[in-house]
Amino acid sequence: MTDLTKLTISQATTGLKNKDFSAVELTTSYINQMEKTDNLNAYITKTTDNALSQAKIADDNIASGNMRPMEGMPIAHKDLLCTKGVKTTAGSKMLDNFTPDYESTVSQKLAENGCISLGKLNLDQFAMGSNGQSSFYGGTKNPWGNDLVPGGSSSGSACAVSARSAIASTGTDTGGSIRQPSAFCGVAGIRPTYGRCSRWGVVAYASSLDQVGPIGKDVRDCAIMLSNMSGHDEKDSTSANIPVPDFEAVLTGDVKGLKIGIPKEYYIDDMPQEIAKIWDNGKKMLVEAGAEIVDVSLPHTKYALPAYYIIACAEASSNLSRYDGVRYGHRVSGKELDEMYELTRSEGFGEEVKRRILMGTYVLSAGFYDAYYIKAQKVRRLVANDFKKAFESVDALLTPITPSPAFKIGENQEDPVKMYLNDVFSVTLNMAGLPGMSVPVGLSDSGLPLGLQIIGKAFDEETVLKASYALEKQAKFDATPNI
Repeated sequence: MTDLTKLTISQATTGLKNKDFSAVELTTSYINQMEKTDNLNAYITKTTDNALSQAKIADDNIASGNMRPMEGMPIAHKDLLCTKGVKTTAGSKMLDNFTPDYESTVSQKLAENGCISLGKLNLDQFAMGSNGQSSFYGGTKNPWGNDLVPGGSSSGSACAVSARSAIASTGTDTGGSIRQPSAFCGVAGIRPTYGRCSRWGVVAYASSLDQVGPIGKDVRDCAIMLSNMSGHDEKDSTSANIPVPDFEAVLTGDVKGLKIGIPKEYYIDDMPQEIAKIWDNGKKMLVEAGAEIVDVSLPHTKYALPAYYIIACAEASSNLSRYDGVRYGHRVSGKELDEMYELTRSEGFGEEVKRRILMGTYVLSAGFYDAYYIKAQKVRRLVANDFKKAFESVDALLTPITPSPAFKIGENQEDPVKMYLNDVFSVTLNMAGLPGMSVPVGLSDSGLPLGLQIIGKAFDEETVLKASYALEKQAKFDATPNI
């Protein structure tokens, strides 16, 4: 039997239908791979016994002719999604002892559609980070090199798919946290439109920016995942009450007549030659597939990154105020209530989380609210308007997703601002609530994966996926890490 962990979701589903192997065999293959790649630290909590029990149920469903859309698919969840009866930590000491008695809507939908959960995946604490190294449970390593970061904050999610210790995974994207690690690890990942997937049961970082999305081995797997995790949720007031298309159906490879915009503002100063080269190659690939390249302008792009960090940190300051040691989570006793608050939050939060809380509290404080927070919200509107105007003449945009390939663990660690600059290409669409997808298209000069990003109109994931699939077919990226 071939290595089952090399199969995509669509291939594995066909194999189960044809009785080439069982769901138990498929799940066991992934459990074995989890153990083999344990040194990468992709998982915080493994639920292998429960996964095998679910696999037996999947085999029964297949035998009885009641096969669900994702029956028997061994996936894993970013440890930001609450899972009933399974510890949910957000990668932090603050929630080290938190076991929810409820299930997030997204993980519930995937389970109802047949997915098997292998466990909970590592991440930067409270999804705050770009390198996957701030987790209370230790940093995640990149399968392409144990001395490389996998990207963040969905570090374990991208690592597990790249290392074949999960067939696919869920992640969250606040400013690039699905797309950037996907690019660093050589896999595909899509950040859906804000409101496409429910945020209910997802530990909040920045509520107006957070969005759950899938990471898969290829574009088709992401499309299948997205169809099975999307939909309106009455428990989430920001969830869009619109139909969910069959995203897989649009993957025809035909993009003839599609207009792809190239924003001139994404040609940043000191852009590495290999990033510029892969971007130029991406344009040629889409032209060869039948698309038309159109130059566009997003004039407020340079203001998006600072405005994003003001808004995200402000919302983090508000959202994380609930972790005070009183109701749940980590608690350090003090002589008085104020001392208990101070000790609990000092010990429970990591350095990056504290930094962002302090930044957010500062910009929301009297005297600075108008100067920073209100101004950042105005910039947000201008950024959104830029996209709206650009989409009057094009169907989607093609841009880089990262300013470099995966960098060394420890690099940029002492310079938070330099670390934040890793998000320069990714935060703009979060500010506008738009969908964007990272597609691996080539290798850097040092042999590391590089990705490009397709950005689409709100709730037009179909065009994003269609263009991404055409790009993927042209790129023929088939490199894998040596694990």
